[in-house]
Amino acid sequence: MLHASASHGPCTLRIDRVGRERHTVWTLADIAVGDHPTPPDADRAGCRWPVATGIEIGADWASGYYDVQLTDARGEVAHHFVCVKPAVDAPRARLAIVLTTNTYLAYNWWGGANAYSNVTALMTGQASFDDAMGQAIGVLSTQRPFVPLIVSAPDDIPRLVNMRKRAFQEQPWAADPEWMRDHAFSPYDGSAGFLNKWEHRFVEWAETAGYTLDYFTDYDLEVEEVLSGYAGVLFVGHSEYWGIGERAQVERYVDAGGRIAILSGNTCFWRVRFEDDGATMINHKWRGLEAEPEGSAAPITHLWSLPEIGEPEAALTGLSFLFGGYHRLGLCAARGQGGYTIYNDRHWALEGTDLFYGDVIGDALPLIGYESDGCRFDFGDDGLPRAIPQLGVPANLEIIGVAPCAFGEEADRGYAPVIPPERLAVCARVTYGDDSEASQLRMLRGHAVIASFRRGTGEVFNTGTTEWAHGLAAGDPFIDRITRNVLDRFSA
Repeated sequence: MLHASASHGPCTLRIDRVGRERHTVWTLADIAVGDHPTPPDADRAGCRWPVATGIEIGADWASGYYDVQLTDARGEVAHHFVCVKPAVDAPRARLAIVLTTNTYLAYNWWGGANAYSNVTALMTGQASFDDAMGQAIGVLSTQRPFVPLIVSAPDDIPRLVNMRKRAFQEQPWAADPEWMRDHAFSPYDGSAGFLNKWEHRFVEWAETAGYTLDYFTDYDLEVEEVLSGYAGVLFVGHSEYWGIGERAQVERYVDAGGRIAILSGNTCFWRVRFEDDGATMINHKWRGLEAEPEGSAAPITHLWSLPEIGEPEAALTGLSFLFGGYHRLGLCAARGQGGYTIYNDRHWALEGTDLFYGDVIGDALPLIGYESDGCRFDFGDDGLPRAIPQLGVPANLEIIGVAPCAFGEEADRGYAPVIPPERLAVCARVTYGDDSEASQLRMLRGHAVIASFRRGTGEVFNTGTTEWAHGLAAGDPFIDRITRNVLDRFSA
């Protein structure tokens, strides 16, 4: 069912499957859409608009991401999306991709606020950045539209990476400030969504390369057992928010012999849960212990690595954002190399890549940027980095390459902060057991890591960076061959 509001009806509905190409699968004209008010609590409780029309998924609709476009009588277009799962009786692909829809929801600020801020107050000048962050919400409705730059970003939306190194004494910046000003870009619009972002770029590459994918959402994994029939499962882009049921299913899948490829960064960082049959996502983040005190019936929503939860994400992913951070943003590795230095050049993922010890890949893209996951490590007698098993990082992690990152900018370094570290004391306590000045400073210095490991009878490969799909989109031959090696092995 499509719920909608329009000031200038009637409307026309069009639905396209989006991959390497667009294919229109549904059109419907002259839909009577009323002009309905937006409740003041729409960000928390939804719009409660009536049904405008129904949509019947055709038997010939391939599993995939579908762009839902509603055009009013003046030609203005609003977008939403649906994910079509594989039909129960249809042949399954060997690989499945899980769309990071929990992350879409966490960043969506339609109706006012999101999990980070009262974004409307921030963007209209009614609140300072700090005050707006204090008005973030932990109860987010799934029954509302998405802001345009999340659900329908244009093709030229800039990456959340500084494409060049900071010059001598140049003021720090992030991404493309001029484009962001021209498009009223909020600090949260680039961090989630499909169109012209990470997942879309990956799907374009995969379909061109001949890989067939079945599609699911985070919520599908929350409520259905869907992974057991697949040789490999992919998480691409910015898979930051994982539900409790989703995490449990992926762990069962890997332990039973499944393989997951994480072509992402900041993966499985926050724990969320759903209520009201999926109508509400609960995501209290830093306020989790206050909103859901220990002993309450509701599971805590906070960092997966929080001691009170005791399920650090690295036990599943191999890596953690707590050991990684940012690169080529603000003062965070502002003159960083932008790519991985290769150490373990005999790793199976590098077969046929013509890469050798000390080579750097992705530096011209840059491949490392925005958010990255890593681990602590030292060096063995063979000169190769060895993972330090801490906060869930497995001792059998095979490190392929590394690059320096920063968890945030240090204060009082002479420049206004662009990427100030968030709740550094909390993160230091979670990671190192105390919030001393030394531990907080230690938090700021991390590494992006590309690695793999075996868990149970399954296997995990992790690129450690959100930007991997952009390396594929750029046609980088090293990134292309590594990805083919992973997908071929994981779909065998």
